[in-house]
Amino acid sequence: MVELICSPSFTLLLITIALKMNFNNLSDMIPLDLASEVLSLLETHHLPKKHLLHREGRICRHIYLIQKGVARTFFYKEGKDITVHIAAEGELITAIDSVISLKRSRYNVELLEDSEVHALSYQALHSLLEKHPHYEKYMRLILEQLYAEGADRIEEFLFYSAKERYDNLMNNKPGLLNRVNLGHIASYLGITQETLSRIRKSP
Repeated sequence: MVELICSPSFTLLLITIALKMNFNNLSDMIPLDLASEVLSLLETHHLPKKHLLHREGRICRHIYLIQKGVARTFFYKEGKDITVHIAAEGELITAIDSVISLKRSRYNVELLEDSEVHALSYQALHSLLEKHPHYEKYMRLILEQLYAEGADRIEEFLFYSAKERYDNLMNNKPGLLNRVNLGHIASYLGITQETLSRIRKSP
């Protein structure tokens, strides 16, 4: 884990995650000049529903910020697709295994609605960090936020019931059920669609 944190690719990913957090917790941590330079690198695309931002078996070279729409990251296992991440407006999505390692990814990234997305090139971001190495000092503060969010997700699967995981999702993203296929929601929660139906009907 230490090697991963220290890698340049992981540092670049942390910068983009910080920028997507609406600056609610990080506005005092990230200098405006850094935010401005990263935002200037974004390329805007209007893409249709079911478009694949990234396809498995390829190296993912972009991180995507959802301006409008919904997207998911998923992989195939025994003929079924398993959703591991869902992003809506103001959130990032990418093939995390590939962006960090620059190896071929096992994940697909699919748009679930007609969407407007901002693409951030890994190479352009890498060049920016080489130009301004002093930005590295902000990564420690961002890491603390990321660890907290990652720990919450792991804790859900270790200690929470299916109903509690569902309730958490609805509390954090209340409109998601109206926009995302229930099968995708179920696999994201680690349950069957039948279990999801029972949970939705329960008081």
